[in-house]
Amino acid sequence: CMLRCGQMILAQTLVCCHLGREWRWEKDKRQPEPYSRILKCFLDRKDSCYSIHQMAQMGVGEGKSVGEWFGPNTVAQVLKKLALFDEWNTLAVYVSMDNTIVIEDIKKLCKIHHKNKNSTTDTSAQAGAFSYNHIHLHKSRTGRSHAASGYHSIWKPLLLLVPLRLGINHINPVYIESLKECFKMPQSLGVLGGKPNNAYYFIGFVGDELIYLDPHSTQSAIDPESSKVVDDVSYHCQRIPQRMKIVNLDPSVALGFFCKDEKEFDCWCSFVHKDILKKPSFRMFELVQKHPEHWPPFVPPTKPEVSTTGAEFVESADKLFESEEEFEILNA
Repeated sequence: CMLRCGQMILAQTLVCCHLGREWRWEKDKRQPEPYSRILKCFLDRKDSCYSIHQMAQMGVGEGKSVGEWFGPNTVAQVLKKLALFDEWNTLAVYVSMDNTIVIEDIKKLCKIHHKNKNSTTDTSAQAGAFSYNHIHLHKSRTGRSHAASGYHSIWKPLLLLVPLRLGINHINPVYIESLKECFKMPQSLGVLGGKPNNAYYFIGFVGDELIYLDPHSTQSAIDPESSKVVDDVSYHCQRIPQRMKIVNLDPSVALGFFCKDEKEFDCWCSFVHKDILKKPSFRMFELVQKHPEHWPPFVPPTKPEVSTTGAEFVESADKLFESEEEFEILNA
């Protein structure tokens, strides 16, 4: 169920990236082309980048066997790795470490600097090799654009995930107000979490209750290639979102934020300083400008030189079963 919650928060990221936060789904209404591409990323097939198969298989590298329960931090690490194979969205996924978010590292991860071949080069054409709606050119400190000075800078859309432990067995009440403030931020994607043995995707709060989407329901798999019109109803919430008391929240959570450009990220940092760090309550996490000296050097992750998103790293089916008695072959 936590894998499905991870898919939910990532799908919301892609919706914000391609369709905008104001976009709303309407049944039987013709949707823009990026919408169909987003759906295909999550099909229950091994060749879909963010399918349940790929997430489970990539979890093996995080020490989780296929079928084993994933926590919020494990799902965050899985999404970070899978995003390296997603050439369409070109997302930069940053997962905080030790409850600390480093601004310098995020900007190093998101900003790509390119030198123009000549001063008259159309930088937008060069940048088009990435993603048509992900291009953001930045100005230098002198006020001149990087393009004018022979360089241009591209900001990759940022998915920021912050795994936290907000207590021992239950959430510590001192963190509740800060958690609410995170939901209020324009960049918020919600929270991955739940209660013991149940994972939920939290999307907001009312008073002292959290609003969540529950992944614990089975639905028919969708095959978009069998029909020109995709039956996308099951991709959207057909029930009224449910509520639970904040005090019942399991302390292991992962906060999610999306910043499409550098300006949005700078605004998020301002919100954090004003609404989280300067308040008298205990801090949920730290936001620092420079990379801590006692940490290993930060190296932006790169796509491994393989032709798969992780399936080859899982043991073959022959090794997954110790004997034929552990499974059955059903004849039609």
